[in-house]
Amino acid sequence: MPDRTLDVVEVAAKSIAISDPGDRNKEEHLWGDRLVIGVGNIVAWIFPILMVAIVIQVIIRKFGHNQAWLDDAQWWMYGFAMLTAFGYAITTESHVRVDILHQNFSKKKKARIEVFGLGWLLLPFLGIMMDVMMHYGWASWVAGEGSDSANGLHMLYLLKLSLPVLFFLGIVAAWSAMVRHVARFTEVRFWKLIIAAFPFAVFAAERIFYYASWWFVRLTNSEIQDRRISREPLLEASTYYGFGLLVVIFVVSFIIARNKNNNKEAA
Repeated sequence: MPDRTLDVVEVAAKSIAISDPGDRNKEEHLWGDRLVIGVGNIVAWIFPILMVAIVIQVIIRKFGHNQAWLDDAQWWMYGFAMLTAFGYAITTESHVRVDILHQNFSKKKKARIEVFGLGWLLLPFLGIMMDVMMHYGWASWVAGEGSDSANGLHMLYLLKLSLPVLFFLGIVAAWSAMVRHVARFTEVRFWKLIIAAFPFAVFAAERIFYYASWWFVRLTNSEIQDRRISREPLLEASTYYGFGLLVVIFVVSFIIARNKNNNKEAA
């Protein structure tokens, strides 16, 4: 009987682990994975609040008292929660997949495919969207954008300012997942991660150099107009400088990793 009871407890524990996506491959999770899951678990409480808001709106609308601010609040909650869930699904691998061929591959082959999909396809998209949403949110903030309805929520810029933050959370999720998959077929080194996410790395290096240069010009030349800063020679050649910066980082990382390996072999 004790053995049977123990078996039942183990089966129940496995069932709970399977039903909770955050517990899948928990032993492999990095700090980025834990961050995304933690944020996702908190934001998940928006959904019961959203359901209550929908029910209340249906009831009061039935009695002829429509509240535009409640309609706006529903869209705000839904949009914020769904974008957060995007990163959560990447971390927990709970998104919809088509595994007709993938499920029959070896673990290493699956890992290589995941690295290509995350590093070369998804991360560049997320990087571009984060950059675009930064300008989108800032423009909304400057304009003081609000609701189209007179009694709606009039601080729409708060929601739009959250968009680049949520896409950054998606980048953290995708990067951490990529690192975990790289570890399944080779030793993780930063120069290898640059190769694994090369298009994203190039874009990120260019953007970092561009914005650093923009603020450098802005702070050192008080007479120049903001709209003219992007026409400065330094910023117009930001693609080349950014790529050069990435090459330097790659070489330094490679040399450091090689020296560590040599020290291990010597020891």
